[in-house]
Order: sequence, then C-alpha cells, then structure tokens
Amino acid sequence: MPELPEVETVRRQLEPRLVGRTLVAYAVRDERWTAPRAPNEVVAPLLGREIVAFRRRGKYLIWEAEEELYLLIHLRMTGNLLYDAPEGTPYTRAHFGFDDGHDLRFVDPRRFGTGWLLAGEPELDAYLDARLGVEPFSDAFTAEHLRALARGSRAPIKAFLLDQRRIAGVGNIYADEALFRAKVHPLRPAGRVTTEQWRLLRDAILDSLRAGIDARGASIDDFRDLDGARGSFQDRFLIHRRADEGCLECGGPIRKILAAGRGTYVCERCQPRPRGARIVPMTR
Repeated sequence: MPELPEVETVRRQLEPRLVGRTLVAYAVRDERWTAPRAPNEVVAPLLGREIVAFRRRGKYLIWEAEEELYLLIHLRMTGNLLYDAPEGTPYTRAHFGFDDGHDLRFVDPRRFGTGWLLAGEPELDAYLDARLGVEPFSDAFTAEHLRALARGSRAPIKAFLLDQRRIAGVGNIYADEALFRAKVHPLRPAGRVTTEQWRLLRDAILDSLRAGIDARGASIDDFRDLDGARGSFQDRFLIHRRADEGCLECGGPIRKILAAGRGTYVCERCQPRPRGARIVPMTR
C-alpha cells in the first residue's frame, strides 16, 4: 500500500503540472471509486474550475479547486495516478482531461482506491480530523505528544504506529524501518515505551519517511510515480523484507513475525524482545 512517502512523491509531481490547469473532461469508469455517491456528484462540480493547489495529509491527496471544492483521492492498496498514460491503460477507474491537452488516470487493479468531494475548509478539516492523527512533518509531532497518546496503551508499538487516527501516513514499511532505527521491538506495549525511546522513535520515523521521499517511494508490488516509474526505497531497506539476510548493524538474524496483524521484520539482538512477548513466526 502506498504510504506517506509514495503519496508525497505523487503530490510533488502533480503540483507543478496541474496547479493552474482547468478540468474540461472526465470519465469515471468504475462507480466504486466514488461510492456511495454517484460519479457525477463527485466529479462534475469540478468541471470548468481551476486547480489552485495539490496538498497531502497522511495518505490522502487533496485536489483543491476554485471556490473551496476539494477532491480527496486515496490510493489504498494498489491505486496509482498516471500522467498522459496511453489510451487503453489497464485498470483505469477514472480519467481526467485538462485545458492544456494533458490527462490524468486513476489506475487500480484491486479497486480499493477512492475519490470523495468536500465543500469548504471546515468540511475538509472535519472529515480529515475524524480519520487522521498528527502529521509527522508538523510542529505537533513531538516525542512528548506521542508519549501522551500512548499512555496506558497495552497495544504493541507496531499497532500504535499503524493507527492512522494517531499518526497520519505511516504504514507497514516505514513502521518497521523506524522501529529498527530506534532499536525498539515491534511487540513492546506502546504504553511502556520510555521517554528516551520516544525521542529516538520520533526522529527515526522522520528519518525513514525522508529517506523514502528522497528515493521517490518504495515499489514492492504496484506503486509507480506519476510517469509510471518505480521508486527505489526498496533497495535501501535496513530491515523490511530482509528476513533472508543478516542484520546490517550486528550481523544477526532478521526474523519475520506477526505484529499488529502484519508481517513484521525484527532483529532481536538490536531490538530486544520485551518480557512476556509471545512471538508468532511467519514465513515468506
């Protein structure tokens, strides 16, 4: 699933190409993309309106049109936005044409991606605030804030990091990378992470996300950037998907275990297992 770095990569590519452009045509070929609304309810109000900004919050792309209309696009598991992709591109769910002759396609083999229209900044804020927690690159993203959110929680820290209502944008890849950098075991209860560990973990999350953005995201399965190119962060993983290789820090074994319902990679020499933690091993 595209995470914050992959979505930010697409946003940075979309902004210079689409801001200032006007939507002049569209076709939504899969009604699930806008469900439960009809496609015309979601996209037709954007026709003839100039795009004034392309933003991101968490894993949402925010297409801002004139008069405070916002199209929220979520890539979900396998969604991609492709610019000037060839006619007949497989799995095209929505297609947008602009006044400069260029176009944009939402391509999604598994059909989980969504488009949703909101009117006005208050409605946008209410929608996102109900679903998303603190943005990692915001001033509010501090070790103190994270520790306060986790106080008393018995959930594994991996589950805490994946909870979009607490931290917006972090998914399985970047949670593994951050926990390894901070030397915190993914099964440690979030409420038992120490103040110093939170400081290390906060910085490790930012470092991992920045590294992913610099590499234009990770392309393990389906993710491609706006021009169809693959990201390269998968070539720089410190621990994720390295179960058959030795730890880059200590040379010890990397294990794949189940944490927060997800396949999770850990070096238990570098990330000491918390007392009483029950390990469920996984194979590829």
